[in-house]
Amino acid sequence: MAVIKTNIPELKLLSRGKVRDMYELDEKSLLIVTTDRMSAFDVILEDPIPNKGVILNQLTLFWMKRFENLVPNHIIESDVNNYPAFLQKYKDQLEGRSVIVKKAKPLAIECIVRGYLAGSGYKDYQKTGMVCGYKLPEGLKNSSRIENPIFTPSTKAEVGTHDENISVEQAGKIIGAELCEKVKNLSLSIYSAGRDYAASRGIIIADTKFEFGMVDGVLTLIDEVLTPDSSRFWPADQYEEGKSQASFDKQYLRDWLEAQVWDKTPPAPRLPEEVAKTTADKYQKIADILTK
Repeated sequence: MAVIKTNIPELKLLSRGKVRDMYELDEKSLLIVTTDRMSAFDVILEDPIPNKGVILNQLTLFWMKRFENLVPNHIIESDVNNYPAFLQKYKDQLEGRSVIVKKAKPLAIECIVRGYLAGSGYKDYQKTGMVCGYKLPEGLKNSSRIENPIFTPSTKAEVGTHDENISVEQAGKIIGAELCEKVKNLSLSIYSAGRDYAASRGIIIADTKFEFGMVDGVLTLIDEVLTPDSSRFWPADQYEEGKSQASFDKQYLRDWLEAQVWDKTPPAPRLPEEVAKTTADKYQKIADILTK
């Protein structure tokens, strides 16, 4: 059964985001539950994607462990059996889809890395020949490979509003130039490590989004990492420059929504069962390819 909304009255609910419910466990830690809610174009859809939250959570745990030599992460515990006793009765809401984490102060930017030209980056390039302040070579097409991956931050919007692409210089003004340079280099390093691993599994990671926070003065990887909600995953054997790619991510759902008569404000169109199932299958497929 899909988990759309959690309810743990013993804990203070800090936020109910597009996908995650966040509770305060104590002054130093949080309980984060990844639900099956789906958002697209910054709108939360009425229909969930079954088991999506478990897939996102398990993929994030996989990558965080893989990257722990590059960057500290915020995970304290992910096995519900080791959670405080009073949480055991909520096992059906928490199992496989929740983590206890260190409380972090999130940076006020999204850290996006692009290795291929797609989505809003491609639209910007078509208009200006640039993406977030980077001048790219002429003649690039939809899905073209970017020779050296680029760090293209964005603002972090409230639920229901849109993130905006910004330059590295603008990001530096928001979080400080020195910290911005550090997260830029770290984002590129993590992306490169993830890209190389995925390539060994026949997958292209076209782009992705990371989030960082400060924990006791230490820059820490938080939120989700290289999931089909935050990344574009393309099967390498079907890649063809100049067109939209087959993918194991949210793009299928976005494409379906783009074909509907909808102005991208709530409420979103209802999802046919077949669209929800196909999306769930794509998410499960990429998790299997990358982690098994």
